[in-house]
Amino acid sequence: MPLNIIALAKQVLDPETPVSAYRIDRQKKRVDTDPVKKIAPVINGFDENAVEAALRIREAGNEVKITVLSAGPGFVTDVMKKALSMGSDEMIFVQDPGLDSISDSTVTVQVLAAAIKKIGAFDLIIAGRQASDWDNAQVPLGLAEVLGIPCIPVTRKVEVKDGQVVCERVIPNGYEVVSAPLPAVVTVSNELGQPRYPTMRNIMAAARKKPETWTLSDIGIADLSPKLAMLDLFIPEKQSRCEIIQGEDNNLADAAHKLALRLREAKLI
Repeated sequence: MPLNIIALAKQVLDPETPVSAYRIDRQKKRVDTDPVKKIAPVINGFDENAVEAALRIREAGNEVKITVLSAGPGFVTDVMKKALSMGSDEMIFVQDPGLDSISDSTVTVQVLAAAIKKIGAFDLIIAGRQASDWDNAQVPLGLAEVLGIPCIPVTRKVEVKDGQVVCERVIPNGYEVVSAPLPAVVTVSNELGQPRYPTMRNIMAAARKKPETWTLSDIGIADLSPKLAMLDLFIPEKQSRCEIIQGEDNNLADAAHKLALRLREAKLI
C-alpha cells in the first residue's frame, strides 16, 4: 500500500510586492487587487517546502501518493499547478464564494478537516510552518486537534520509518529529533532547504492534469462559524517629527541639560 501524503498549500499575494503597490478596501476589509495589477498570487513559500518534504520522502524509497489540498475563494490554476510541476500526483481545490474575506483560522481548519475526511485514508499531512499573508501559524495545529492526531511543528527534516514519522524539529539553539505514530501532522520550515525547480518533463505532465474542485456543499458544510471578527484592516501611516534642542548661546552643556529634561518629559529616560 502506498503512503498517502496530503500537502497543504495556500495561494497568497506575492510577499515580494512593495508596500506602495497595495490598496486596502476598508469596507470589505481585504486587499483590493483590482486597481493594482502588479500584485500577483503565488504559492506560499513555506508550503513549497512542505511539497518538497513530501517528495523527499518518496525519493527515500517509499511508495508515496502526494495530494495537494488548498482552500480559498478563487485560485489561479497556473500558479497553483507549480506544486504539480514539482512532482505531486494530484491537486484538490476547495473553492467557494463563502470563503471570501475569511481570515479566521478556525474556519480554515473546519474546511480543510472536512475536505480531508472526504479524501479518505491518509498517513501524513505536511504543511508550511505559516502563511506569508496573515502569519498566524495556527491552521496545522488546529487541524491536528480536530482530527485527533499528533503534530510536530517547525521541522527541518521529515522521514517515515516503521509506521512513524521522524523529524528534526528546529529549536533556538539547534534541533531535536521527535517522532510520532502515523497518521500525523508535520509543519515544515525553510531550514528544510530550497524547494526544487520544476523540470520540463514534470511541467508537461502537470499541464495534462486537471485539479479537482469542490465546493463547501461537496464536503458537507452548510454554514461556516467564524470565531473572530475583523474590525478594521489598514496600512499603518508613518509619521515623523524632528525637534532641535539648542543651548543658550550655543552652549553644549546647556543643550545637553535641556535634552535630558526633554527626554525625561517624554518618559524615554
